[in-house]
Amino acid sequence: MKRILAGALFMSLAALPAMAADYASFSLTTTVNASAEKTWSRIGDYCAIKDWLGTTCSISTGSGDVGTIRLLNNGAVTEMMVAKTPFSYTYMQPLDPANLYHGTLQVQPDGAGHSKIVYTFLYDQEPLGTDEAKAAGRKQRTDRFNTALAKMKSMAESP
Repeated sequence: MKRILAGALFMSLAALPAMAADYASFSLTTTVNASAEKTWSRIGDYCAIKDWLGTTCSISTGSGDVGTIRLLNNGAVTEMMVAKTPFSYTYMQPLDPANLYHGTLQVQPDGAGHSKIVYTFLYDQEPLGTDEAKAAGRKQRTDRFNTALAKMKSMAESP
């Protein structure tokens, strides 16, 4: 009897439609009239996001290395650093596995005394539903982070 019930449960679960992921990724870039070293020193601290995105930021765990957790918007958003190089870091939002959100902030050398700031996103836009909602979500992210890139550029180029 137990085998029959287990088999029936398995068959009913297998019949449920699986939610297909719809991953979106894009990169935003700006050129900076400052070296990569200077640019990173102005914008690259894990909580410097408060200065260029206009949010609150506090470190809840860690010291700025992989595994460090920052809290944004007075703790409403949790982000964990999952990778780091001398001029980049990548984070994920571990408490929101539904959208698998990851972001990378990177500074690249771009000739003598110049650099590029690159911000890359990866997330599952399927939970947004319609094509219109997905386009609106992408536009919101693009607008917000283009504004942040302009602020980072200004910070890096200031004397």
